[in-house]
Amino acid sequence: MPTNEQRRAAAKRKLERQMVYRQERAKKRRIIAVVSTVVVVALVGGGVWFLATNDVFGNGDASASETPTQESVDKAENIPTALHQVAKRPTPLPGKVSCEYTKGQEPAAKQNTPPANGEQPATGTVGVTLGTSIGDLKLTLDRSLAPCTVNNFVELAKQKYFDNTTCHRLTVTGIQVLQCGDPGGNGMGGPGYSFKDETYPELSYGRGVLAMANSGPNTNGSQFFIVYGDAASLKPDYTVFGTVDEESLKKVDEVAKTGTISQQPGQGDGKPKTPVDIKSALVAN
Repeated sequence: MPTNEQRRAAAKRKLERQMVYRQERAKKRRIIAVVSTVVVVALVGGGVWFLATNDVFGNGDASASETPTQESVDKAENIPTALHQVAKRPTPLPGKVSCEYTKGQEPAAKQNTPPANGEQPATGTVGVTLGTSIGDLKLTLDRSLAPCTVNNFVELAKQKYFDNTTCHRLTVTGIQVLQCGDPGGNGMGGPGYSFKDETYPELSYGRGVLAMANSGPNTNGSQFFIVYGDAASLKPDYTVFGTVDEESLKKVDEVAKTGTISQQPGQGDGKPKTPVDIKSALVAN
């Protein structure tokens, strides 16, 4: 059985491979965008107007598109039990903030209507219950942390975007998280639009934290992750927008203990062996 040090080293190598993959993917897309750019030149009142395609990247997990080589089941060990204290913003936000949701080039993984651009409240909390195959997972969304993210999650939940989807990724070494929110179930899908990060340097991650997954700066969409254990190594690049209660985390713990189907022994990153299917996402009134 691999030691904790070996698992951490494997997780680090995995992250490095993902970063290389994403850089190559970004470079390839930039080339495609340049080649496929449509330039429309029209004389309007003596002016020249150019219409060009935008190079927009959606949410995605590099591991989802890699070809498995040698599958194994890795199980979570030494899961922390203490809840992580979410760092508040050093300077509170004003009562309302302006939110913008930008349409992307990638099609939506599931039909939805993007939230309206405009002001959203930056105070108060919203309760959301995810009805899943392992039982109810209770979330508390905090507008004071990330008002635009909370608004986005609530709007998608009300449209049943998360209904009948599966949590496609479970990591058990290096970081311990359960990732969900892609209707396609492969980590590459999103809602067809993106919005900016709502991060700050004081952010840290640990048991009970609810945060957005992304594929780079300002690429938030619909994918999110629940931290059920250790994630202290994560940099403050992922928008934290709420918390998960202890009873819900215990259910995720059991999934983590049964393991994740990794592509290589000791990798600790793949689909959960015990499926976590989201049947409904109900927003409290």
